[in-house]
Amino acid sequence: MAITAAMVKELRESTGAGMMDCKKALTETNGNMDEAVEYLRKNGQMKAEKKASRIAAEGLTRIAVKDDQTAAVVEVNSETDFVAKNEQFQSYVEAVAKQAVNSDAADMDAFMAEKWNLDESKTVQDALVEITAVISEKISIRRFEKVTAVHGIVVPYLHGGGRISVLVEADTDVVNDEIKEAVKNIAMQVAALHPAYIDMKDVPEDFKEHEREILLAQSVKENEELPEEKRKPQQILEKMLVGRLQKELKEMCLNEQVYVKAEDGKQTVAQYVAQVAKANGANLSIKRFVRFETGEGIEKRSENFAEEVAKQAGIK
Repeated sequence: MAITAAMVKELRESTGAGMMDCKKALTETNGNMDEAVEYLRKNGQMKAEKKASRIAAEGLTRIAVKDDQTAAVVEVNSETDFVAKNEQFQSYVEAVAKQAVNSDAADMDAFMAEKWNLDESKTVQDALVEITAVISEKISIRRFEKVTAVHGIVVPYLHGGGRISVLVEADTDVVNDEIKEAVKNIAMQVAALHPAYIDMKDVPEDFKEHEREILLAQSVKENEELPEEKRKPQQILEKMLVGRLQKELKEMCLNEQVYVKAEDGKQTVAQYVAQVAKANGANLSIKRFVRFETGEGIEKRSENFAEEVAKQAGIK
């Protein structure tokens, strides 16, 4: 029986197995879909599907650099920290990063459909299914981002063995070791203090208003808890709110943060960048940063292994 692309697609979507594995299964079973599923199960190609409902919140981030102007960062998740330390898993994550730095994909679907850089007979999705079957844990490519500098450089920083990865794009008309070192220092700042924006002007007005409402509600509650003679009028609370909001926003904006290596403990990142620019006769500014932290935003499952063992042993 002739095996069509539509049959391969159907089997792949129902099992999560790789394209070539599905084609082989259908060939071996003369196109019988049910038998092909059994063939994949017997040969371990459906391991990835069985793990689809598990939580993968551990893993690694990795960076691949093409040159001073192009780099990419990826996050690949596993179920346990133990697997994240596995050499085979680490090599796989590095390969995913290299895939990303050479990719033109605009989203994850396009990325997963690309030919795998280590074997063009497979797609990125196929390679993911295979590594999942080999490692026997749910593995997922959660996200990737490629940064290409139009006028300047991209500098990477990897922290904690891959727990946090940062890319910083800087606009500069001078590229030397001092400029690169300065941008790396900024990347370390991003890793440590997790800014949300580069500058105050980048903060959306609706976000400011939302934060203002929260801070005002907090102030009103704190004020109500005071003895009546110490309570402040509403208009005073609102005036005080301006300073609190400014302080909070400064902590969220990279340029406004206190530079972590400042000797006086007061110099801001913006002042540090201006200092380096002046010393090197350069026009230097931070244009963009990308910060990936392993598992951020993923709800990790809390497990009690003693209870799990007791449950499996039938102990109440």
